Amino acid sequence: MQLWRIDTVISTMSDRIPAPREADNGHAADEAYSLIREQILSGRRKGGDWLREGELAESIGVSRTPVREALRRLTAEGLVRYERNRGVQVQAWSVRDLDEIFSLRSVLEPWGCRLAATAGLVDVAVLDDLANRMDEIAPGGHPKDVDKLTDLNNQFHRTILEAADNSRLTAVISSVIQVPLVWRTFTHYTPEALQRSLAHHHELVAALAAADPDWSESVMRSHVRAAWHSLIPQDDPSVP
Repeated sequence: MQLWRIDTVISTMSDRIPAPREADNGHAADEAYSLIREQILSGRRKGGDWLREGELAESIGVSRTPVREALRRLTAEGLVRYERNRGVQVQAWSVRDLDEIFSLRSVLEPWGCRLAATAGLVDVAVLDDLANRMDEIAPGGHPKDVDKLTDLNNQFHRTILEAADNSRLTAVISSVIQVPLVWRTFTHYTPEALQRSLAHHHELVAALAAADPDWSESVMRSHVRAAWHSLIPQDDPSVP
């Protein structure tokens, strides 16, 4: 009778515990996804580069199965594309693609900023601190650390979006701005353009502190459009 009870307990416990291999594969897939995604966003893997499962698995130190899962997730995000009989390639972005992305941003982010101005959730002190830290990293429009500046800028924009208290809007905008060229916009700025962008941050802080939705929305729209023109050469005939 006791043996039967022990067997029953062990059987019940085994049903609840995930198989080690499945758990390991899930962790490895997350790791592979994060590493490959960071390589794409940082520009180490450029648009048009082919991603080979075997090479990725070896460099990351995992089997091909989690790499395959990671590539599926990246394909769903639009960072890579699958081409039948050829494999997976890092997505290349044309001027038209980027124009569409910034057109979306110029509608969605200003609206999010407007919501944040009236939701009563924005932490103005945090935004002010982030704006000042960006000034310190880029004196006179000359960034000492572009990666750190990019990270602080992303925190600044994310803080505003989270204060809009609209999770769907935040998710949509986050997916839009994770394009490599957009993510590293500051590498394309002139000193004058960067100073203008940093000044926009301080004006956004003032507008949000005043809880003025019209002012907040207007500044964010100018901020996004200025970023677009800093990203694309002005002598490019395809620029609208």
